[in-house]
Amino acid sequence: MRTFRSVFLLLLVCVTAACRPQDFLTRRLAADLIAGSEAFKDPQQFWLRTGVMSNKDYLSPDYLVLERHGWISGSNATCPADITPPPCWDVALTPNGVNMFRDLIPPDAATSQYFSVQAARRELLAVTGISRSDQLAEVDFRWKWIPLNAVGAALYNENVEYVSTVGFRQYDDGWRMIDNSAAKSYQGLDDALKSAQPAQ
Repeated sequence: MRTFRSVFLLLLVCVTAACRPQDFLTRRLAADLIAGSEAFKDPQQFWLRTGVMSNKDYLSPDYLVLERHGWISGSNATCPADITPPPCWDVALTPNGVNMFRDLIPPDAATSQYFSVQAARRELLAVTGISRSDQLAEVDFRWKWIPLNAVGAALYNENVEYVSTVGFRQYDDGWRMIDNSAAKSYQGLDDALKSAQPAQ
């Protein structure tokens, strides 16, 4: 009886030591890996360009939103040789636009006609499913934009949720998200975020 108990305890210790939490891809582990990744944490940059631009750029949805808020205005301009087809627009910040963007752009970019503004960040809402196949898995998750300022609030609706799928691979030290640069059938997080679809 004593030998049986000793063998059972030894077997239990071996089994528990061999199974680490990283060996199992749970929703919580997947959520931690997604939310902690650089691709997910990087804020969304909005690139604003002023000066002469094409009609196509000026009539893009983002610029129409900025114009509707009274932050930019455009006047007809002669197209330079590198911008075709006409018409072209000379886009400038309005006084309200200067007030809005003043604190959002770095001081060294104030004289530039092309600068970026951190507009929004992602928030992970839930991991909605995991599909495993041997050492690979696909994780479905929902996320949304959280505006960082008034520009972000104008461009990114925080009430819209997105659905993405990212690939994971199990290594000897646990699960990792698949890198976008790797040529694999499962997509990495950058591609998953770029191909996100609004949730139904």
